Formats: sequence, C-alpha cells, structure tokens
Amino acid sequence: MNAVDAKRILETALLCAQQPLPVRDMRVLLGDEVTAAAIDAMLAGLQSDWSECGLELVLVATGWRFQSRPEMREYLDRLHPEKPPRYTRATLETLAIIAYKQPVTRGDIESIRGVTVNSLTLKQLEDRGWVEVIGHRDTIGRPALFATTRHFLDDLGLDSLDQLPLLASPTGATDALESMLVQEMRTPANDLLPGAQVITVPDMGTAELDWSGSSDSDAQPFAPAPEQDTP
Repeated sequence: MNAVDAKRILETALLCAQQPLPVRDMRVLLGDEVTAAAIDAMLAGLQSDWSECGLELVLVATGWRFQSRPEMREYLDRLHPEKPPRYTRATLETLAIIAYKQPVTRGDIESIRGVTVNSLTLKQLEDRGWVEVIGHRDTIGRPALFATTRHFLDDLGLDSLDQLPLLASPTGATDALESMLVQEMRTPANDLLPGAQVITVPDMGTAELDWSGSSDSDAQPFAPAPEQDTP
C-alpha cells in the first residue's frame, strides 16, 4: 500500500466513523506494514489539508475525529435549531467539582458546595456518561469516589483534563463549565457520509468557579455527617 492510498483510506475512515478513531484501530485498518510514525505523519498531513475548511481533524480522549470549527456553529444551528439540553446550576457545580477536584466523594462535594447533593444529580451525570465511580475511599462507610470519564472529555473536544480551562479565581462569580456544556456534542441532519458525525464543540475561555451559596431547587441546607455511601 502506497502512502497516497493509505492516507485516502484513513481520511475516509475518519469521516465515516461514528466515534473517535484510536490509533490502534488505524493500524488494523491500514495493516502492519504502516508504522505508527507513518500514521502520525498522515494525521498531520490531513490536519494541514483541512486547515482552510469548515471541518478540522482533532485528537480527543478516545481517538481522532473530524468536527466542525467553532465559527461554523451559528450556521449549523440553522439546520439544527433545537436548543441543546440545559443543566441546573446544581448539576453544573457538581460536575465542575468532580472535574477539577477528582477523585471526590459525595461528602467532599457537599462540603465544597455547602448543600446536600441530590442523588438524582449524580445519577444524571452517570447516565450521561460524564461521571463514574472509580473506587472507594478507605474510611468509615467506604464512600464512593467519583471521577469524570473519557466520554466527558470527548464531548468537550478535549484530549486530557489538563486542557480544561484554567481557573481565573476559585471564588469567581461565573458558572463552572456552563459555556462548555450547554452546546455539547451534536449531530446535524446533513452528515457528510453515511454514519459520519460532524461535531460542534463550544469555544472555551477561562472559567471561574463559585461553589458557595447555591440556591438551586434540588439544594437543601447542608449539615455535615459521616459519609455512608455503600460500595
């Protein structure tokens, strides 16, 4: 297989893939005769080829994918006008604490927010695939430890947690992660090819977090108590 054919095959696979494509799958696709270094060179070449287009090739947590550039969002929204799901302040605060402080227990979250955490809030984040239990703290009650998932990073168009916005101030007034999540990953009706996904991800600036004094409807006055989460 020559380099031109290999690059064309890789480009086609990336455009048709319904999920990010990891390098190990690219090796299977192209065969053992194509080295990892050659795949890296092809990916860099594809990024250059598409640099002036409305799509870009990016690396996220679970692999490589094509996605629409942020400046294309307003036009794609005309074809996909429904509003993305919005999340309550309590949900965003809980997610932000897990993302920036992980791993954390439910008790940790409650101590930071100053209110009890509704079980449905954590379940919503788990059902969405953004949060998972990765273990249990070795203390009384062995409370569950929560952390974000690779799917969470994919939905934000990130490769690692290091790419989360830097905190301008830990006691800032703006909502954590809200600008990143209210326009989460979506698939417009006009896919490029059968099975292809064009992803719109939000533009991310500097985030500020304010984890005190929440007044959301699911918040209740917080009274510290021993953590009793069960395995």
